[in-house]
Amino acid sequence: MNFSIRKGVQQDLPQVLGLIKELAEYEKAPLEVTVSVADMERDGFGEHPIFQFFVAETEGKIVGISLYYIKYSTWKGKCVFLEDIIVTEAYRKFGIGKKLFDEVVKVAKEMKVKRLEWQVLEWNEPAIKFYKKLNSHFDSEWINCKLTDKEIQEYKF
Repeated sequence: MNFSIRKGVQQDLPQVLGLIKELAEYEKAPLEVTVSVADMERDGFGEHPIFQFFVAETEGKIVGISLYYIKYSTWKGKCVFLEDIIVTEAYRKFGIGKKLFDEVVKVAKEMKVKRLEWQVLEWNEPAIKFYKKLNSHFDSEWINCKLTDKEIQEYKF
């Protein structure tokens, strides 16, 4: 399997959104994707970009992405958060996910960050096996919390 990894560009976003929707299907949440190409253009390539990504490409088609952003830890300082690695189903098992992960690790090293973080669903065995092979630390202490957009709007001050 011949593929290349490169930094994502604005023109990639329609295909990137397609991969995001494919991931949502896999994670049994297809209706949860509300982001649009316009949102991603603004947020990734606007005046204050807040995410970056790499793409895996073969024969002119994007078959994988790794999307990440910078976060700040009050205890550690600058960190990288890997939001998602997505490889379209037909192209899994060719090492594409590993190469996409490698590129984010390179960014983390170059930036001299204190941590590279990500999340994985507890039932996603293929992803858990992948991350275990990378000698990742699985943290059982922290519980994920969030407010949805609806909950933010309904929040009482």
